[in-house]
Amino acid sequence: MSVTPAPTRGASTATERTPRVTAGAAAHPGPHPGWESGFGELLHRDPEIAGLLLGEADRQSAGLQLIAAENFTSPAVLAALGSPLANKYAEGYPGARHHGGCELVDLAERIAVDRAKALFGAEHANVQPHSGSAAVLAAYAALLRPGDPVLAMALRQGGHLTHGSAANISGRWYDFTGYGVDARTGLVDYAQVRALARAHRPRAIVCGSISYPRHIDYARFREIADEVGAYLIVDAAHPIGLVAGGAAPNPVPYADVVCATTHKVLRGPRGGLILCRVRLAERIDRAVYPLTQGGAQMHTIAAKAVAFGEAATVAFTAYAHQVVANGRALAAGLAAEGLDLATGGTDTHLITADVAPLGLDALTARARLAAARVVLDTCGLAHAPVRGLRLGTAAVTTQGMGEAEMTRIAELLGTALRGGDTGHMARAGVAELAGRFPPYPAHM
Repeated sequence: MSVTPAPTRGASTATERTPRVTAGAAAHPGPHPGWESGFGELLHRDPEIAGLLLGEADRQSAGLQLIAAENFTSPAVLAALGSPLANKYAEGYPGARHHGGCELVDLAERIAVDRAKALFGAEHANVQPHSGSAAVLAAYAALLRPGDPVLAMALRQGGHLTHGSAANISGRWYDFTGYGVDARTGLVDYAQVRALARAHRPRAIVCGSISYPRHIDYARFREIADEVGAYLIVDAAHPIGLVAGGAAPNPVPYADVVCATTHKVLRGPRGGLILCRVRLAERIDRAVYPLTQGGAQMHTIAAKAVAFGEAATVAFTAYAHQVVANGRALAAGLAAEGLDLATGGTDTHLITADVAPLGLDALTARARLAAARVVLDTCGLAHAPVRGLRLGTAAVTTQGMGEAEMTRIAELLGTALRGGDTGHMARAGVAELAGRFPPYPAHM
């Protein structure tokens, strides 16, 4: 059964659309939600950029968006992003800004903070980080000194760049050791985490992943961190939206600091969020500003407040649970098509799959799916020398799709991957689904 998570979402009938760029901009039926107030001016003054925006809107609506880190924000969030708050410079925090005229943006930030605290049961929230990576690096800056030992999921096992990559400042400033997942089950190897913690005595333990499809046992991580006197930092960028909707365990009661993005399943603007215990509030705030960032992006903070408000609704709770149901249905369908799923399935929106059983590598698979207008990622596979596919169900659930559509999507992916019809049959099926479930139906 499909769940419509917001009044603007749901099934409707539409014809297949093809992307329009500059040449077709003038013929487009109109701007998408959140753009209306200034889009006519943009179209007049810069038709080249206007055409690109319209073309991207068509691209998003004409195919299946299965990138696990993406979603469709609401028209209200888009409106806040395009508001006059984008004009306001606001270094500092509410009541202590370095610029005048901040009375109203102070209120917006306080509302965002209060809503985030209430939504996640946190003692303190900082809504200024420009991204999830900025939030994680600020947490490190608040709690660690250069050279401190840190334990985090190894990148090849599913860790993020900010979890110690040599190409990232985290791997250059701190001494990371990586833990992993069990080679047989694909689940976090908690015995290994404990052994490494005892051996390296890290200043902080980081848990979180870009590709782990199961729930993390935060209580076990807390126990291990306490045993070695380490801070527990949870990178909840992927599950935080499910947490908001009560569809995943909440890390806040266990972590010293929780870092997250405000997009993905949470369905807000692209940005970051830090939740922490009140005893760390001043250190976290100073690490965000002035240590690692300058002025806050007040239009984005207002959009975060809107998203937090939406996430506190009964409709969002239904949405979050449907995301999980859809993830499980899509996983089952992909397994039936012959893909090998990491951990054998999912508890979340996220699915990691190996296409080797179909005789393909991940890049070839992604190209075949792109030809059918299915967009997704590749990612490393734990304990394997090849890459796999990473998929997510957040965006298609926002469009109003349910388990039946997930089964159909799995069939279409199987058809495209096998390549028997060079993708034409799969592309037609994708177009039919996209037409029935547009992301912004009132504006199609």
